[in-house]
Amino acid sequence: MHWPGRKRGIPRGTPSRLVIVGGSVLALAAAGAGTAIATSHDDGGGATGPGADQARAAALKIYPDSHANSVERDSENGATWEVEVAKSDGSTVDVRLDQSYKLVVAEADSEDQGGS
Repeated sequence: MHWPGRKRGIPRGTPSRLVIVGGSVLALAAAGAGTAIATSHDDGGGATGPGADQARAAALKIYPDSHANSVERDSENGATWEVEVAKSDGSTVDVRLDQSYKLVVAEADSEDQGGS
């Protein structure tokens, strides 16, 4: 209910410390959720965004007529990106790229080596 002459907002008697702490907690929670979404690279989602798009394009330039199955952030062999590429012959290869999207190494996908 609105009383004439009274401003809307934080109820009277609410300590300002509580309001500041509550606002800070909400801001930190929102920032943490945003960071978790931006850096997520689990098996289901992989990396997304402009960097991942550039990595995908660079890998497909190395293996034309192929399809990029997934893009992930990587740190193996000095790489920054790993793109799993399905080649036209049905095999898959892990293409590792540096921060400039240049080839570091391309290896047969470890899942392919097991005969699956």
